[in-house]
Amino acid sequence: MSKKLPDPVCTLIAHGVKMPQPETVFIGGDVVPDRIAPGITIHPGCRLMGKETSVGPGCELGAEAPVTLADCQLGERVRLHGGAFREATFLNGAAMANGAYVRPGTLVEEEAGGAHTVGLKQTILFPYVVLGSLINFCDCLMAGGTSRSNHSEVGSSYIHFNYTPHQDKATASLIGDVPRGVMLDQPPIFLGGQGGLVGPTRLAFGTVVAAGTILRKDVLQPGLCLSRTAPTATAASTTKPAVAMVIAPYRQGAYRAIQRIVVNNLIYMGNINALRIWYRDVRATFMRADPFQDACLAGAYARLAAVWQERVKRLEELAGKMPISLELAKADGHDLAAAPYRQQRSLIERWPMMRATLAGLDGVKGSVRDRDILLKSLGRSPPGTSYLDAVRALSPQARAAGTAWLQSLVDVIAALWPADDNFTRKSTP
Repeated sequence: MSKKLPDPVCTLIAHGVKMPQPETVFIGGDVVPDRIAPGITIHPGCRLMGKETSVGPGCELGAEAPVTLADCQLGERVRLHGGAFREATFLNGAAMANGAYVRPGTLVEEEAGGAHTVGLKQTILFPYVVLGSLINFCDCLMAGGTSRSNHSEVGSSYIHFNYTPHQDKATASLIGDVPRGVMLDQPPIFLGGQGGLVGPTRLAFGTVVAAGTILRKDVLQPGLCLSRTAPTATAASTTKPAVAMVIAPYRQGAYRAIQRIVVNNLIYMGNINALRIWYRDVRATFMRADPFQDACLAGAYARLAAVWQERVKRLEELAGKMPISLELAKADGHDLAAAPYRQQRSLIERWPMMRATLAGLDGVKGSVRDRDILLKSLGRSPPGTSYLDAVRALSPQARAAGTAWLQSLVDVIAALWPADDNFTRKSTP
């Protein structure tokens, strides 16, 4: 005699959910059946948990391996082929292959996703962005591209380095930006496989980084190709010359110049805040069609709030490390009047003001005139127009106004740190 299926499984089957082997599927008692669309497919071995879990029409879970889904929101036609996903949001057409490990703070927008064995956390992928296989891509935002055939891409075996020997994570990287990236009209960015990006770094649209390259510096000029090739053999030699290794003393906790770190963190946070307001004032109009889209909107707000809180926390931790750094510099006989140590003192002194400003941004509206030009243009979209189609249909004037509005929101936060002759504070490449 067959074993009786658990009640939550039976409820979803009666609701119209397809389960080829329902006896292998676990549905948590806190999952709300009405948040699971009829007709979706849940393959063997999958587990769904959490009252915030929402799965929209046409989704498929576990086609290649079991999926564990906890408090995630999926739009329409999302394919999660295998892996673990927690407190993440996937918009229409997003996809992740087998072996994914997706943690809180992840927002994958329309038709973006990754191949097998991709790790994400505090990661935002704009529409169409594609990640290859065997990738660790935490604490970054990536934009660029105009369609599925013209998209930003990260090659296989790539890593975003987001943890320093000083044991801080004030390292979020901005690959593209929000003010122009949301317009879906920028050149794609390409990060070649077997490479890495050392955060916090900013890259302009159109940047191409050759395979095998470890990038440690900002690239703010659009359309550059960067590569680092190994030494090659000379005509008189059949062997390659050895690559010199630099060995130097290291003292944990002893920072040098922090201008670039602080500026890049603030600009990243400015972009996150601009994206939050973009969702509130623009995207929300296109995400009220049904309860599943509404759940994705709520999920996106939650993901952006989590990313924001993480970045404030990490910047505060960095500020908290500066007194020890100055003590170490003094003990080592460094001139505390030198620029690196002036920057460290400045962060100590300015952080209370910066933190208060970052906590009170709800009243900041940016360039209202530019915002209204954009919203008026979007308001002319025919009923039922999708978000992607509405953005593609914007006139050049409306795009420029929208970008100017969002950039003004970024600039408010970027201005919290004084400019320096040795490092640009410019918040857009």
